[in-house]
Amino acid sequence: MATRKPATTSTGSRATSRAKKKPAAPVDPEETLARLCADAALDKKAEDVVILDMRGISSFTDFFVIVSGTSEPQLKAIAGSIRERVREATGQRPTAEDGFPVSQWVIVDYGSVIVHIFHSEKRPVYGLEDLWNDAKRIEVTH
Repeated sequence: MATRKPATTSTGSRATSRAKKKPAAPVDPEETLARLCADAALDKKAEDVVILDMRGISSFTDFFVIVSGTSEPQLKAIAGSIRERVREATGQRPTAEDGFPVSQWVIVDYGSVIVHIFHSEKRPVYGLEDLWNDAKRIEVTH
């Protein structure tokens, strides 16, 4: 009895009778919010954008998003971009905000996600990444 070879596609790969699909990654609304904040900061040319997964090591938040800017107007623009993008995408407003561009550290707090916007010269003084160095870092791509 003759055996049949599977049909090949125009690219030479073998066709299969069933398409294999990867299972969808679970949707994590807090991580999605953190990534949204990071993207909004990157739109305003934020530097050194880091997302720290604080789950399991912090009782007050799930994620830190830490970014840097090089001027007070840029810090203000980054904070505004984050507030606007999150409001448009989710309807959420920050539960709290602290600091001002003149202080060179602005915090935009969404409860489960806290965004720290530093002037690039002040960020090493506070060293949040070192303070929370046991937190998992989430890759940020834009």
